[in-house]
Amino acid sequence: MKILVACQYYAPEPFRISDICEALAEQGNDVTVVTGTPNYPEGEIYPGYEKGARADEVIGGVRVHRCPLIPRKSGAVYRFLNYYSFVWSSRRYLRKMKEDFDVVFVNQLSPVMMAEGALAWAKRNHRRCVLYCLDLWPESLLAGGIGQGSPIYQLFLRISRRIYRSADGILVSSRGYAEYFREKFQIENVRYLPQYAEDLFGELPQPTEEKQTVDFLFAGNVGSGQSVETIVEAARLLKNERTIHIHIVGGGISLEKCRILAEGLPNITFYGRQKLEQMPRYYAMADVFLVSLMKDPVLSMCLPGKVQSYLAAGKPVVGAIDGEAARVIREAECGMCAPAEDPETLAELIRRMAAQPELRKQYGENARRYYRAHFQKEKFISDLAAVLQENAAEH
Repeated sequence: MKILVACQYYAPEPFRISDICEALAEQGNDVTVVTGTPNYPEGEIYPGYEKGARADEVIGGVRVHRCPLIPRKSGAVYRFLNYYSFVWSSRRYLRKMKEDFDVVFVNQLSPVMMAEGALAWAKRNHRRCVLYCLDLWPESLLAGGIGQGSPIYQLFLRISRRIYRSADGILVSSRGYAEYFREKFQIENVRYLPQYAEDLFGELPQPTEEKQTVDFLFAGNVGSGQSVETIVEAARLLKNERTIHIHIVGGGISLEKCRILAEGLPNITFYGRQKLEQMPRYYAMADVFLVSLMKDPVLSMCLPGKVQSYLAAGKPVVGAIDGEAARVIREAECGMCAPAEDPETLAELIRRMAAQPELRKQYGENARRYYRAHFQKEKFISDLAAVLQENAAEH
C-alpha cells in the first residue's frame, strides 16, 4: 500500500506515530508523513529544524515532510496560533501534492483540526481516510476550563462533528470513546484499537545492590491534564517516610509549577524530559509506577499511553485516576487506584504499596501478563494494517 499519514507531531517529538509508520514501512508499505516542525512539548523549535531546515527527510524508511508552524510556546494565544498554523500550512502543501496514495491515515491528537488537510486531499482524490482518535474533541477543551455552554466550545463542537463525520472510519484508543461517538455524533463506524507500549521494556536491568528506598516513578508529559500536582501533594504528605522516594521524568507546561510546589521536599526528584532511548534506565530504577489525571468526565474516558508502557515493564501501578485507566488497572490486577486529584488517598496507597514487597511482585507479574494479552505492538500493527488495507481496497 501507498499510505499518506497526517499528524501534527512526529519524531523527534515523543509520539508513537513515528514508530507506527516505521513498522508499516517495514511490512513493505510506502509511507509518506505530513507533519509539523517539531516543538512539542517545550514549545520551542527543536535545534536543527529552525527556519525550514530538514523540511524533507527520510526516517526509518518513512518519507517525512514538515510543514512550517508557529511554536506553541506558552499561553492560549500561542497554542491557538500553533494549532492553526499547521492547519493552514498542511492544507496548502497537500493541495499541491500530485502523488497518489491508496489510503489516508490521520493520527489525531490535539487539535482535531490537524485532520483538515488530509481529509480534503482524500475527498479531492476519491480515497478513503481512516482517523485514529487519541484526543477527544471538543471535550478536550473542557480540561482547559472552557465550558460546554461557551461560544468557543460550541464552535469547536461544529468543527469536530464535521471532521469526524468526514472520516470513512474511526479508530479509538479507549472503549469509552466509542460510546461517545455514537451518542454525541451518531457515528457507528468506530473500532477499538488500544495503544501499545514501545519496544523498550522486554528485559529491564535489575538493581545490582540492595536498595534503601522504594522508588515510585511518573513518566510522561507534565501538563495541566496530567495533574502531577496531585503526586507532588502526596509527596508532601509522605515527606517523613524515609523509605519512599518519588521520581518525575518528563517535561511540559506544568513542570515549573510542580517544581515550585515541591520546593523543600526531600522525597521527590525531577529529571525533566528525557529521550525515549533513555527511558529503560528510569523504568529499571522504579519499583512502582505512578499515573494521574485531572478529575474530568472526558479525561476519565482516556487510557493514557503510559499505562501500556507501565504494564509492559512488568511492575505495579498506583494511580490517582478515574474511568478507563482505573478500570484497566483493576482488571489487570496490577495495582491500586485513588480517585483523581485525591492526594490523601494516593499517599496512603503509596505507603501501602511500599510496605508490601510480595504484593508488588505479584502485581508486576500480573501487569506483564495483561500486557501480553492485550497491548502488544505486533497485534496493534497487524490490526491497523488490516483496517488500512480494507479501506484501500474500497477506493
